[in-house]
Amino acid sequence: MPSKTIIVTGAEGNLGQAVTKKFLDKDYNVIGTIHKKGNDNFTDHNFHQEELDLLNEENAQNFVSGVIEKYNEIDVAVLTAGGFVTGNIMTSKTSEIAKQYQLNFETALNIVRPVFAQMLNQNNGRIFLIGSQAGLSPSNSKGAVGYGLSKSLIFRLAEIMNAEAKKKNVVVSVIVPSIIDTPRNRESMPDEDFSNWVSTSQIADIIYFYSSGEGSVIREPVIKVYNNS
Repeated sequence: MPSKTIIVTGAEGNLGQAVTKKFLDKDYNVIGTIHKKGNDNFTDHNFHQEELDLLNEENAQNFVSGVIEKYNEIDVAVLTAGGFVTGNIMTSKTSEIAKQYQLNFETALNIVRPVFAQMLNQNNGRIFLIGSQAGLSPSNSKGAVGYGLSKSLIFRLAEIMNAEAKKKNVVVSVIVPSIIDTPRNRESMPDEDFSNWVSTSQIADIIYFYSSGEGSVIREPVIKVYNNS
């Protein structure tokens, strides 16, 4: 059995699949959460898939407890689950903004709390949250107010946890990609130069580096992965 363990939420998504593949290639135990069961994307015996409603706080806690019971430690967590919708400040309903809050913030919070507690206890671990340029800068939230507001909380959450983890070997980083090169983005922006975008495999490589022995001395709270966008 591999000596290290990673949790990946949203393992069925484009970025989740890339992160899963990278860490499987590096001989990690990968426990991936999915929203609904479908076709299995990975047959590696070190990959373990679990259907999980990330909005259910109790189920998320039980899931993390199960991982700890089986593997003893959690070395890395990459929380890729989330989603994007458009809508400006004039047209976005409160319910629509609340849905983005749930999708992009609560899904991360429910998993990260028990994971963070375990990492503090074992005095080791790396957590990666997925931010966005819209969450980083209000000017980039025009036309996507719910998304921008929900992602902005990801940065505040990371700041709070890093303050709690001061002098511990636990670091929470927010990955901030530019436009990610996915089939959906290519379809919605067919006239763009895709080579300027950042690929999911490039993001996975960056996450692995910061999780590795070489990157372990870096306590970088915000990691911008923009390529030429």
